[in-house]
Amino acid sequence: MSSARPFEADAAHLLFQLVSRRYERGSILMTSNRAVGEWELVAEDAVVATEILDRLLHSTVITIRGDGYRLREKSRSGLLQKAGTALELEGNAKQSAEADPQLA
Repeated sequence: MSSARPFEADAAHLLFQLVSRRYERGSILMTSNRAVGEWELVAEDAVVATEILDRLLHSTVITIRGDGYRLREKSRSGLLQKAGTALELEGNAKQSAEADPQLA
């Protein structure tokens, strides 16, 4: 889960007004790194979050899961290591240093 702070009450109400004005008048494209069930965490007011979701989810919703394009490209180029790999390498380095103090 992201460490991002929730919208302040005023910001959540402004988003609600925007979504309400566009509701059934035109398309809205919105992306989020939060699942629908986590949206009560996005707005300080759970009622406002529910009302926003009610209008956004009324029509078509497309959910894409998995690594984003940027993370996938960084991983392919070797700029990003998986957490397990980094921990494994760190553990191996400690074991090598213990076996041969000159490596430390």
